[in-house]
Amino acid sequence: MHNKWAIITGATAGIGWATAEELSQAGYSLILIGRRADRLKELRDRLVKSTSQNSKQQEFKTIQLDVTKRSQVDDFVQSEASALENVSVLVNNAGLAKGTEKMQQSQVGDWDTMIDTNIKGLLYLTRAILPFMVKKKAGHIVNLGSVAGRLVYPGGAVYCATKFAVRAISEGLRMDLAGTNIRVTNIEPGMVSTEFSLVRFEDPEKAAQVYANMTPLEPKDIAETILWCLQRPGHVNIQEIMIYPTDQASVGQVTRR
Repeated sequence: MHNKWAIITGATAGIGWATAEELSQAGYSLILIGRRADRLKELRDRLVKSTSQNSKQQEFKTIQLDVTKRSQVDDFVQSEASALENVSVLVNNAGLAKGTEKMQQSQVGDWDTMIDTNIKGLLYLTRAILPFMVKKKAGHIVNLGSVAGRLVYPGGAVYCATKFAVRAISEGLRMDLAGTNIRVTNIEPGMVSTEFSLVRFEDPEKAAQVYANMTPLEPKDIAETILWCLQRPGHVNIQEIMIYPTDQASVGQVTRR
């Protein structure tokens, strides 16, 4: 199989969806992972249509999977082992934030959801895919961190902790994988216009206020950055990229017009 293959988690919306579109146009065949079967089908149909004129024969597999469920990840690896032998890229995009309360009012269930998705889910899938990459001494793991992995803000202690963890995992992976020719990149976006705030606030009006009177990044901005990192020569590893919209100077400083 001559196609380049990539896995994208959280592919059903936002950065994951945009990354699937970007990589498909660059000739990648994709394994698209997400929890919403209807959205996976919609994305696959869109990719098939948009690449129909490409000279390369591309494939797009959809896997309905919850990355927080280790048994589902194990089943995926067993059922798709032959396809995974061809995977050269893993984009760990699945992630979320829940709640904005201070620690003393926050919900333990929200902590569990963030830790299970942002840390454990990333680890489960990375651990499952790495043996295939190590065997062929080639690969690139792209983790979606956040500027919240560098700066903490009120009401975000646990979410920020999960993104600090993503940064630490990325650094540790680079050390553990030294000599394997596998690259590791941590992408740290600032404010991006996605479903992120809607999931966090569970209120459309509150979510909209996050981006009021400022211009946030778009998912395509991050997808283009991911592709750029993948396209660097093999001897170049982009370790980290922090990306803010121009209207955002730091986690807590946003210019609203």
